[in-house]
Amino acid sequence: MGLQIGEIVPKKEITLDSLKGKVVAVDAYNILYQFLTTIRQVDGTLLMDSKGRITSHLSGLFYRFTNLMSKGIKPVFVFDGEVPKLKHAELAEREKRKKEAAIKYEEAKKKKELEEMAKFARQTTKLSDAMIEESKKLINTMGISAVQAPSEGEAQAAFITKRGDAFATASQDFDSLLFGSPKLVQNLTLARKRKLASGAFAEVRPELIELKEVLSELKLTQEQLIILGVLIGTDYNPGGYKGIGPKKALELIHKHKTPKNIFEAAAERAKEEIDFDPDEIVEVFKEIPVTEKYKIKFAELNVDEIKKILCKEHNFSEERVESALQKLKEAREKAKQSALEKFF
Repeated sequence: MGLQIGEIVPKKEITLDSLKGKVVAVDAYNILYQFLTTIRQVDGTLLMDSKGRITSHLSGLFYRFTNLMSKGIKPVFVFDGEVPKLKHAELAEREKRKKEAAIKYEEAKKKKELEEMAKFARQTTKLSDAMIEESKKLINTMGISAVQAPSEGEAQAAFITKRGDAFATASQDFDSLLFGSPKLVQNLTLARKRKLASGAFAEVRPELIELKEVLSELKLTQEQLIILGVLIGTDYNPGGYKGIGPKKALELIHKHKTPKNIFEAAAERAKEEIDFDPDEIVEVFKEIPVTEKYKIKFAELNVDEIKKILCKEHNFSEERVESALQKLKEAREKAKQSALEKFF
């Protein structure tokens, strides 16, 4: 679900041209789930090849990121590792909701209600190990690095950005701010509209969120930002404290100052016992495992392998794939020529 603080966080619209030449650490699971949720047919069915294998994730990866790379953006994909113990309950709850949605999908299918079918189908989205490996394989053929995180991919992406090896973290979630990412880019796409999980479309523009501006605007320390997340609810304590949203959480933090007093006041306001240790969750965000042993490199496109994966193995249109590759090649040649002209 992710942290819901969009209504109080300062952000500014940017152009993709402003990211030209910059490395962006992409939360891989976040983007893959986005593709699996939105790249579907009218009835909610995922894109598949002739053997019935899902290809929505591969389609999203290839077409969106060749477009972004043609703009000079350098993506690095960061994949999740071991799931923190505190997140297991949330994952179990998500699995329960998916099973319920699958039942409702079958009911809608019997009635031939396309909109209902599409809605419930999106709610059953799963990212399998096979999809992850297919994605890594395609990413490598595109000359992009894939970094394996020891734990949360978003935390590792934040760490890469903090070290200066990336300009920003790219994710639709706000959790990377709690993990300390100095910059967060949302809506990293050339599209002007995005299909939401509900099936509706929303206008989108790339946006930049800077941690220092968030802390300054909200008058919080980094630890207090984490506390704010715990009050509202994170993946480690879904729902947070009952009845406390972003604005009320801010009010409690500013009034009560210390973690102990803040959490006591929140519990009193919620008027019900909580089933989590707030201090433990704060520590998870502060001490999440990350690794310094990662490599970021950019190589040439392996055109033959890309065509083999997409066209031969998964029945993608060779004409469309070649068109995307040609567009990227021309953009790179143009960039090289421009750099050469500047040199002289």
